[in-house]
Amino acid sequence: MKKLLITALAAALTLTACGGGSDSASSTLRVGTLSDAPPNIFLKDGNYTGFDNELLKDIAAKQNLKLEFAATDFSALLGQVASGRYDIASSAIAQTDERKKTVDFSAAYDFETMSIQAKQGTPVTDEKGLAGKRVAVIQATVGDHWLGTTVPDAHAVRFPDYAAALTALKTGAVDAYILDKSIAEKNVTDNPDAKLVVVKSFVTDVPHGFAVKKGNTELLGKIDDGLKKAIADGTWLKLHQQFLPNAPVPAGFSGGGS
Repeated sequence: MKKLLITALAAALTLTACGGGSDSASSTLRVGTLSDAPPNIFLKDGNYTGFDNELLKDIAAKQNLKLEFAATDFSALLGQVASGRYDIASSAIAQTDERKKTVDFSAAYDFETMSIQAKQGTPVTDEKGLAGKRVAVIQATVGDHWLGTTVPDAHAVRFPDYAAALTALKTGAVDAYILDKSIAEKNVTDNPDAKLVVVKSFVTDVPHGFAVKKGNTELLGKIDDGLKKAIADGTWLKLHQQFLPNAPVPAGFSGGGS
């Protein structure tokens, strides 16, 4: 009997040791992102890349964190972080008061710059021209909120992703499209036959941040510390110049504490 007890104890200790492997696996953080919103977040050659995702990868490397990316719809992303499906949301997410009720955000790593996009020959020259028009927005984004509050007479047509909204603009299903400036400019470059134009752009004071489940202060602290290091060593600026060369660099983000 004593021998059996010893054997059972040894087996239990072995299982406990093996449990470390499970802990290691669970340390891989699941990142919810998008596959179709360049230059900030997109899928290329099977790799989730773009300014936001490459910045997060650098932060993770600095903090010895492992990441696993997966694509989802923006409208569902924050709810999926809140429910625990994803540990981090990386998607040029504007930090609004409403969203802060659902998730916690990292320190700001950029700021929201929006554009009104249309096709050449459009009568729309600014936000006033959107009244009575069918305007594409990505559901639950700052663009969606901006249109509803700034041009309440516009007919908002909400889409779950950027590709669907762009297709609607190109085919004439909508008259205009409200979206991030960087994505709007890339739409013009990548779709020359569509004859797209950026009608007007405007910078906001709304910061972008990585989102985590509310109360996850440990992970948030690691992200913020890694971000601070990425700014200080010039990685942030290098990635910004690579992916967002025409976007303004906010004060304090140029590296070296300047």
